[in-house]
Amino acid sequence: MIETVRGFSDFTGEEAEKREYIRKKVESIFKVYGFEPAETPIIEQEEFVKGDNDYDEAVSDIFKLKDKGQRNLALRYEFTFQLKRLAQNKKLPYKRYQIGPVFRDEPVSANRFRQFTQCDVDVVGASIIDKAEVLATIYNICKSLKIDAEIQVNSRKMMNSAIKSLEIDNIEFVLREIDKIDKQGEDAVKLSMTKFIEKEKIVKLFRLLEKPLSFFRKYEGYKELKELIDCSENYGLKPVFNPKIARGLSYYNNEVFEVKTKEMKETIAGGGAFLINNIQAFGYGTGLERLSQLAKIKLESKKIMIISINQDKRAIKLAEKLRKQNIIVSMSDKVSKALEYANSKSINKVIFIGSEEIKKRKYKLRDMTTGKEEMLGEKELIEKII
Repeated sequence: MIETVRGFSDFTGEEAEKREYIRKKVESIFKVYGFEPAETPIIEQEEFVKGDNDYDEAVSDIFKLKDKGQRNLALRYEFTFQLKRLAQNKKLPYKRYQIGPVFRDEPVSANRFRQFTQCDVDVVGASIIDKAEVLATIYNICKSLKIDAEIQVNSRKMMNSAIKSLEIDNIEFVLREIDKIDKQGEDAVKLSMTKFIEKEKIVKLFRLLEKPLSFFRKYEGYKELKELIDCSENYGLKPVFNPKIARGLSYYNNEVFEVKTKEMKETIAGGGAFLINNIQAFGYGTGLERLSQLAKIKLESKKIMIISINQDKRAIKLAEKLRKQNIIVSMSDKVSKALEYANSKSINKVIFIGSEEIKKRKYKLRDMTTGKEEMLGEKELIEKII
């Protein structure tokens, strides 16, 4: 069996190039906002991975394994829990980003995978400006990839206070159920809630979830959420209040947000406020796979094929000059196979170097799109290609 395990994928050719481009774009945006890179192990102690979040759906889906010493280990399911170690003794605010694979042992669907590349950014010791800049990074990522998206915000602290006013107990359960509305629909969530909550209180709860932000003015957490929305507008953002945004992980303690698009049911990115070593932090994760699926970009890298007809020394010398100009160069000494390869790889310019070209001290350049050929001196050739 050489097929990949269900939920895992290979990426090659144009798809791999697109993912590489997006990754570099995301990384460059993180860096200009002052975030520094970090790398962490894929495998950790199982207890460290689980933390205090045993009942969270994502934690229940971790991949578990044992080493030869029979130690209980697990693959990381996200990067946030590892911040507990990274942030120790760091000068605040500690702003880090990380891009790499994470793993979930969960059912596979069209846009859900068991291994995916997560792009994560967090601030430990976050001020209101730090939080707004975190939102600005995902806004600019979507904008640069031409993804039409909306940032939807809420506050778990505010919703805790509002739900408590309805005399509903087990608020953590209620928030986990609210988070499932997008996936399962209101009817299914209401039915699940009837096991623990009286029907009249469920009716009041769902009425609450239709209220505008101004309605929640009297509840704890409103002020911080309103400040975040107002500060974000200074960055050109227009966050939209959605009281049904709860996030599935219980460690969130204040503002939460998700980035959504009409083109996909699943969220593009999600995150919020949480404590790391009793210090307030704020951040999010976004999946490279979903960004790649939604990105409306056309890669335009400069690719050249040089065909050497018994002139390898001259061909190699020219190839190295072009590569120093960041031109992607492939080489061949077989004309027909080289042209076929160039077409298959969308290489639209081919340079021929043979005895005729050497005599004339020029190179033959063929445009593979139009078929047009011209003889050019080396300087003119390089200038035209660059």
